[in-house]
Amino acid sequence: MKEPVRGRGAARAVADLMDGKVLASVEIAASAERVFGALASEEIVTWWGMPGVFETLEWTGDVRPGGRWRAKGLRANGQAWFLEGEFLEVDPPRKLVHTWHVPDTDEAPSLVTYLVEPVDKGVRITLRHTGITQRDSCMGACMGWESSFTRLVELLGALNA
Repeated sequence: MKEPVRGRGAARAVADLMDGKVLASVEIAASAERVFGALASEEIVTWWGMPGVFETLEWTGDVRPGGRWRAKGLRANGQAWFLEGEFLEVDPPRKLVHTWHVPDTDEAPSLVTYLVEPVDKGVRITLRHTGITQRDSCMGACMGWESSFTRLVELLGALNA
């Protein structure tokens, strides 16, 4: 795998473990429509993951308010994982909001909000993942979003520093 892009286009994520929040952002040399499509389609399987830790193998979604989505994949140890949620707000190509839930757990769904905003020569994605109730899950989500956004940049294009 290539080294992560550094500079203006580098993916960054930070976690607030006490409040169960992740904030991630990246700038990408692509149109807002192209980026929104990558966030809200089966194309997710090409960028959503962390090499050597977890891979996304399938994604399905009915991308409309009230529509459901589901993803599944494998962890490095070969164990399957599943996620699901509901789309709450769909405003292409600017905003996408959905719940995030691990099925068959007592953990309450968390909330993921993507904002796609124009910048010079591309767009900035700002992600807020809130309502994460476990510290380990919050740290894992932080690392996962940074890795995933790095892969998205590799797929769609980096902004030069």
